[in-house]
Amino acid sequence: MSINNSDKQKIVVVGNGMVGHHFIDQLVKNGGGDYQIVTFAEESRLAYDRVMLTSYFTGNTADDLALTTPDAYDEQGVEYHVNQQVVGIDRGAKTVETASGDIISYDKLVLSTGSFPFVPPVPGKDQPHIHVYRTLDDLDQIAESAQSSKIGVVIGGGLLGLEAANAIKQLGLTTHVVEFAPRLMAVQLDQGGGDLLRQKIEALGVSVHTEKNTLEIVAGQDCRYRMNFADGSFLETDIIVFSAGIRPQDHLARINDITLGERGGIAIDDQCVTSDPDIYAIGECALWDNKIFGLIAPGYAMAKAAVSHLTGGDKTFKGADMSTKLKLLGVEVASIGDAHGNTPKSQSYSFIDSATGVYKKIVMSRDGKILLGAVLVGDSNDYGQWLQLALNSIELSHPPEYLLLPAMDGEMSSAGTGIDALPPAAQICSCYDVSKQALCDAVAGGAHDIAALKSCTEAGTGCGGCVPLVTQVLNSELAKLGVSVDHSLCRHFEYSRAELFDIVRVKKIKTFEGLISECGQGDGCEICKPVAASMFASLWNDHVLNDELVGLQDTNDNFLGNMQKDGTYSIVPRIPAGEITPEHLILIGEIAKEYNLYTKITGGQRIDLFGAQLHQLPPIWQRLVDAGLETGHAYGKSLRTVKSCVGNNWCRYGVQDSTGMAIILENRYRGVRSPHKVKMAVSGCARECAEAQSKDFGVIATDNGWNLYVAGNGGMRPRHGDLFASDIDDQTLLRYIDIIFMFYVRTADRLQRTSVWMENLEGGLDYLKEVVINDKLSINDELLAQMAHLKDTYQCEWKTTIEDPQKLKRFSHFINSDKADDNVTFITVRDQINPSDKFALATEL
Repeated sequence: MSINNSDKQKIVVVGNGMVGHHFIDQLVKNGGGDYQIVTFAEESRLAYDRVMLTSYFTGNTADDLALTTPDAYDEQGVEYHVNQQVVGIDRGAKTVETASGDIISYDKLVLSTGSFPFVPPVPGKDQPHIHVYRTLDDLDQIAESAQSSKIGVVIGGGLLGLEAANAIKQLGLTTHVVEFAPRLMAVQLDQGGGDLLRQKIEALGVSVHTEKNTLEIVAGQDCRYRMNFADGSFLETDIIVFSAGIRPQDHLARINDITLGERGGIAIDDQCVTSDPDIYAIGECALWDNKIFGLIAPGYAMAKAAVSHLTGGDKTFKGADMSTKLKLLGVEVASIGDAHGNTPKSQSYSFIDSATGVYKKIVMSRDGKILLGAVLVGDSNDYGQWLQLALNSIELSHPPEYLLLPAMDGEMSSAGTGIDALPPAAQICSCYDVSKQALCDAVAGGAHDIAALKSCTEAGTGCGGCVPLVTQVLNSELAKLGVSVDHSLCRHFEYSRAELFDIVRVKKIKTFEGLISECGQGDGCEICKPVAASMFASLWNDHVLNDELVGLQDTNDNFLGNMQKDGTYSIVPRIPAGEITPEHLILIGEIAKEYNLYTKITGGQRIDLFGAQLHQLPPIWQRLVDAGLETGHAYGKSLRTVKSCVGNNWCRYGVQDSTGMAIILENRYRGVRSPHKVKMAVSGCARECAEAQSKDFGVIATDNGWNLYVAGNGGMRPRHGDLFASDIDDQTLLRYIDIIFMFYVRTADRLQRTSVWMENLEGGLDYLKEVVINDKLSINDELLAQMAHLKDTYQCEWKTTIEDPQKLKRFSHFINSDKADDNVTFITVRDQINPSDKFALATEL
């Protein structure tokens, strides 16, 4: 039994899914210190991202999907109980009872119990290997069944059904979708859109069966089960996943006489209060205006309304737009408003491009001025603009057909007006209910780039579909504020790094003097000179210590080693994939011992030697190069390492040769100069021992090839990489990395990691896929040729240096002398040297 001794108002939240967690998050942000918050989760884990469930089969772990952690709740003062089902409510005593018999009091109760999968009453549905698709536990059971199966069937062709089909396909099973309606996504799409979606999905290897009513599930002849249909046909399968819709989880309200709708759902008002004034209901269990909302954005809006009412605010829930944009099995699909043209006297216009597989339909008002609804399949780029036209009833400035026509030179693709025509209350981000006004206020408050705008408003951090519109608002507001977004590299060049890169590339400029003469002024500075050096290296790949380039390099590149805080340098030979022979290992040990160097095995799976003085670098590298080792470029803004596990050569879980692929990647991209350092990793299975998703380029083995992740980062602001492509072969993997790497080199800002580059790339991951996979900009051949040039002209910079007496002259502390720098002294810590100014902490701890 729990007794409330606190003076704080006690809020009990039943259900810790996405909406329940969002309620807690909002309450904590809006005076959470005034409340004692308790939450119950039926599952074994706290809230996680159900929208991304399918990614569980493409490399994401439960931790990756987690929206919170026990530590985070502890820090916020939230009491949580997992594996605890609430089975009863005593409204008079204001307590809840758990399945284990605990009684917990409340001042206010929030029901966020969500929904449960609807399983039609088909005879045979309760047999083994027949599942639903709702939780991570469900996915674990599906994965277990898949190990002994070859064919999988999903019953249901709606949003969740196609997500489930994607999951089945990711597991390597022959996949079928069975749908009762005459088309897929019958709620969102018209017949034309449904037909094209079917064609695209079948082209991907998923069989679609529409207008099928399953009568029974019996034992199969060639597979585990046989599904018999009402039309006399049948389908054999080993696994069946039901995804035929959801029903509100309203049992607690039902047994406690809280008002429900005729067809279920807990009835709520605009403040999300139920018929009991001390009980709220939010999310998929709640019924507002006789409507159940099965998307996450309305649930978040309900959570905010409930928090507002609880804390004395005036925010209300007035329903939600059910427009949808998503990618199903790689196919872009979007639906807006009245997609079926049910509005009396509405007019419909359609556009079909059979060559590219694009279908667009718009539903207009009778006078043709207001967009009421739309369907997009194959290309959803217009979704953001069209959604705002529909939501805000903005009159078109051109005839409706202009919305469907491809843009002409100098014209916008949309017949609507620009972002300035949207009213302040226009919702830009539906995931977090961020209005245009909120974005404008944030820009006025100092958020002058996309990353800052995301951070302070959360806009664009959910599904990411609103980022293009958020960018438009940002640019428009900056212009109104008179803020000149100056992308000049420095005072010597009135161009951004990307613009300068194009100038250097097109005009084939190879010296800094030539660049200044062409488009700059003055003598250059510590900003533009290293940038120019990097661009020259990325394009022409001449040795960085050549006479015309050496003066441009920063300290590390100048001496081909990382300068440490005591003025000594590190020595880092390349050890591709961490694979090293005993002979090389012994050599490194002998050198470290002879020169008394501090030795450290790094997280990048190589060996760093610290404490070498400048004059010692050439003889040390002479020995390393003579033995066949080469520079690891630890000093350069270039590829650092390609980390790997042992893969299927040794590990019983490995499904591909991750070590071999890592060596291929490291030897291919070694020495490629870029705007910032680049890290890669290859994991031999989904267990992800190489931590590939935290790298700029991450590769994870699958049974069918490789999954490629891009723009990950494990630094001060960690970012999981985005899944770029699945189940690709070796050749495709290398082609995609070649193009992405060179596109990043060409377009990124100075010292911009791939993670920030991706976040600022207008159109984000989808745009990058268009550029790389579909050659949207028609530059792929050029990018591939540039990478091939860098690969073919690679040189170990230390090998070239020690062969050139002129270059070796710079490696001495004193002119014409190999004398050591007497100012460099060391102390001994754990039997190795350390800089002498190190605090005397290590010997005592």
